[in-house]
Amino acid sequence: MNTVYLGIGSNLGDRRGNCRRAVEELNSRGLTVTRSSSQYETEPWGVREQPRFINMAVETRTELPPLEVLRVIKEIERDLGRRETRRWGPRVVDIDILLYGDTVVDEPGLAIPHPHMHERGFVLKPLSEIAPDVLHPVLKKTVKELLSDV
Repeated sequence: MNTVYLGIGSNLGDRRGNCRRAVEELNSRGLTVTRSSSQYETEPWGVREQPRFINMAVETRTELPPLEVLRVIKEIERDLGRRETRRWGPRVVDIDILLYGDTVVDEPGLAIPHPHMHERGFVLKPLSEIAPDVLHPVLKKTVKELLSDV
């Protein structure tokens, strides 16, 4: 079993409900959610002129390999109503792979650990609630240390 940390966000429609539905879908598609953070309301990142987000993090356990996890979360996003818009634009739901154990992946379309997680308080704050001592496999800092750096 692999431990995979995911970030979940929404800034359209029922933002809190969208995040809850994403967690339910993960549980029904091969990613067992073992811990969930609180939901945090945050400012948009990248494109500022859009509604505020609800963000959270979850710890999951899975037998799925990284590319299959990516396929599943993209399918969940589509099923919950996400449509492709501009980069960092508004979305019904966004699910990102933050960490996959201590695995490092750098392939077209998939980078693990998430390449921007260490720069984003809206990712690190909920993640530090459920996994403060987890080590970033590239930066060799804990989530708690990364959060204090932001």
